[in-house]
Amino acid sequence: MVYENPDGVMIGLEVHVQLNKANTKMFCSCTSDYTDSDANTCLCPGCLALPGTTPVLNEKSVDYAIKIGLALNAEIEDQTDFFMKSYFYPDLGNGYQVTQFDRPIVKDGFVLIEGEDGELKVRISRAHMEDDPGKMAHFGSIEKSTGSIIDFNRSGMPLVEIVTAPDMRSAKEARRFLDKLRSILEYLDVFDGSREGAMKADANISVNVFNGQRIEGTRVEVKNISSHKMVEKAINYEIMRQKDFLRKNKPLVQETRHYDEGRNVTISLRVKETADDYRYFPDFDLVPYFVADRVDGIRATMPELPDAKRERFVKQYAISDAHAKSLVTERAFADLFESVSAKVDPKLAASWVADTVKGELNYRNLPVTAVSADDIITVVKMVSNKEISEESGVTVIRTLLDEGTTPADIVKAKGLGMVADDFIATAAKEAIAESPDAVADYKAGTEKALNFIVGKVMQKAKGKADARLAREMVLKELEKL
Repeated sequence: MVYENPDGVMIGLEVHVQLNKANTKMFCSCTSDYTDSDANTCLCPGCLALPGTTPVLNEKSVDYAIKIGLALNAEIEDQTDFFMKSYFYPDLGNGYQVTQFDRPIVKDGFVLIEGEDGELKVRISRAHMEDDPGKMAHFGSIEKSTGSIIDFNRSGMPLVEIVTAPDMRSAKEARRFLDKLRSILEYLDVFDGSREGAMKADANISVNVFNGQRIEGTRVEVKNISSHKMVEKAINYEIMRQKDFLRKNKPLVQETRHYDEGRNVTISLRVKETADDYRYFPDFDLVPYFVADRVDGIRATMPELPDAKRERFVKQYAISDAHAKSLVTERAFADLFESVSAKVDPKLAASWVADTVKGELNYRNLPVTAVSADDIITVVKMVSNKEISEESGVTVIRTLLDEGTTPADIVKAKGLGMVADDFIATAAKEAIAESPDAVADYKAGTEKALNFIVGKVMQKAKGKADARLAREMVLKELEKL
């Protein structure tokens, strides 16, 4: 089925990725891990752009940018250089941002995502390096602030800005792109996504169809959205706002807007600047940088990325594509699955890790490290050996996450061990005797009546019976009638 995109929506993203695993900032030796530090304590004269300071490039951040480019199926420039992007903002110590202009380090790549109508190729126009400004905090809302304060701890952090073509057609596709990109970045181990400000997005949105007719849409940029969920909500609101303006024959202008998460609205900040407004000049403190001789060495260290791992899981372990897709979204989950599948049937491992364990961890907002592979292996083996039921296995996983201890102790403390076969046989006879109407319905050809009787057996066993065995014993007793 082809997605018709009735509103002609075009969405492009500019994703700012903080290379916070590069140990130091972009042009000085200050730490890149300022998360738990007091405001304005991870600083040096270079961070504040004090007179007389000069930048020294962090080469690890360059290697990380090349890694990202290779993972995005992109070209790496042989030579790149840095420019001064001039605009006034209080959190820019220099009065300009160090960035790249006409020769970005990465260009012409792509990422494959699940689109509205199948696989969608999102083109990567460019990815360039730049340093992060400081962080401004406003007293009150951004519209009615009575003042602002600045924390320069973030100033000078190495960034890669990844710019897509306007290939996405819905907020859902934009969120899927961000999810896929974050997964790739975590596999590369170039950033810690749990840190504040590690990944932000600007969304460029335009509506290009009105009353069924193609129009020249007006691109609006929504700045600095902090989470994938909020990106989806901001885009949906902006599409609705632009459609409403078109219906009311109100003019749309190219502008930059802010997304207010509390009110779920976008607010105009300023008329959109063009490249000329930024007055790009070559940075006279940073000479052109040759990277061609670094690429092959970095390529040799590239990890197996999510798409390749997903394909391997399906072929190597004969698991479903849906399970493989779920398992590879996080490298830690993929590693957990492979550890479990080394000791139990891979299909069982995939089902328990992708469905049960991942679901329970997400529900509790816990990391993968909250449960061990050994404990999962023990639970799966208990279920496979019919020591406990699948339902009891889920109970064991939940108790492990909530209370700790061991699977064996949980089974013993909660009395989760399976009941004996003779108990099930007796329960089957009792359930049949107590359900004459259901028996009559089953004899008349109503299959659901059998499920009702089996359910009564499971109730008598308090969930500690094998459902398949219970069904077999109920059928055996019914055949005698």
